Amino acid sequence: MSGLTVTGTTITPIAVKDPPLLNSVGVHQPFALRSIVEVHTNAGITGLSEAYGDDPTLANLRAAAAALVGLDAFDINGLGRRVALALGQVTPDSPTELVGAPSVAKTVASTVSAFEVALFDAQGRALGRRVCDLLGGAVREAVPFSGYLFYKWAGHPGQEPDRFGAALDPDGIVAQAKWLVDTYGFGSLKLKGGVCPPDEEIAAIRALRAAFPDHPLRLDPNANWTVQTSHHVAGELDGVLEYLEDPTPGIPGMAAVAARTSLPLATNMCVTSFEDVPDGIAQGAVQIILSDHHFWGGFRASQKLAGICETFGLGLSMHSNTHLGLSLAAMTHLAAATPNLTYACDTHSPWQTEEVIEPGAVRFVDGTVPVPPGPGLGVTLDRDALARLHEQYRECGVRHRDDITPMRVVHPDWTGKRPRF
Repeated sequence: MSGLTVTGTTITPIAVKDPPLLNSVGVHQPFALRSIVEVHTNAGITGLSEAYGDDPTLANLRAAAAALVGLDAFDINGLGRRVALALGQVTPDSPTELVGAPSVAKTVASTVSAFEVALFDAQGRALGRRVCDLLGGAVREAVPFSGYLFYKWAGHPGQEPDRFGAALDPDGIVAQAKWLVDTYGFGSLKLKGGVCPPDEEIAAIRALRAAFPDHPLRLDPNANWTVQTSHHVAGELDGVLEYLEDPTPGIPGMAAVAARTSLPLATNMCVTSFEDVPDGIAQGAVQIILSDHHFWGGFRASQKLAGICETFGLGLSMHSNTHLGLSLAAMTHLAAATPNLTYACDTHSPWQTEEVIEPGAVRFVDGTVPVPPGPGLGVTLDRDALARLHEQYRECGVRHRDDITPMRVVHPDWTGKRPRF
């Protein structure tokens, strides 16, 4: 036994302000939900993590939390068993529409992840070592991230324009990219597509190429194109994009696109669990998988995925959803300790105006995030911010992600149905 055992947990839902970022489903709500997980131990050490904050996720976290008391903080296998037993035959739900069809396995995986990250943080704090050291050691001390571009409104309907401004055409996207590169130093750029007619998004990518001739470029329409449209876009942008992410729905659709383009196809939508991997590989549907410890099952599951990608010659990157500094720290430690994660990771961080950790530990330097030097994740909760964001959660009324309803404020007949193009 390690002598470090779990004595209890604290799960705090929070809401953070989110800009009106457009995507294939609709538009971001004014608030995004997260939850802050604290795992307490008998040594007075508390491990931290960040997870989704919708009602189904919170119910799963709370159901599992009671089963963790007495768990050895180093017993990650035991964590998985306890969570699976605690959730039993829970009705599966997905915290985001981007992780494919819901399943019990995915529900268990996302719940395990929230607690596993916190346990690794506690382990690191107890041993005086960074989480990346516990994951095998850092192969890079700074992790590259990609600038994440969005079509967006100037502000949420009925609210004042936000500080980011509108971006609804190629000029607006290029201006946004210049802000991200000038401010954060990003060395690659990704456009969230599936919003405008495909030829308009092709024009935006070409405008980005002209403005940033040496930056790798990515385009992600979130499965909002038919196979035929995907063929058209891939043909127009072959040799321009670093990769094309999830142009069309499903493994068979992606395979049909891959068969007629030399562009690498990436996914965080059609291969989102280990049960998806065999079909994805057998059908040649994807060449790059975007991992995400939040829904693949945590650090160790993500490293297992990395091993599979290495074995089968697949590239590896990292997906991002709206997140705060705790998740960014966890992503950084994991990427630092994963040798074959060689594509710059996604991050929403520049779009978040609120934070829940003390400043300084996690920062962007020349488009990278240096590994936080402190033990564990190397970050500390800002208790005042946590209380304020929890109160914001209580008052905002949002309890699950819904990109369709706010879109109907502007487009009353909006359905969010995909593919639309």
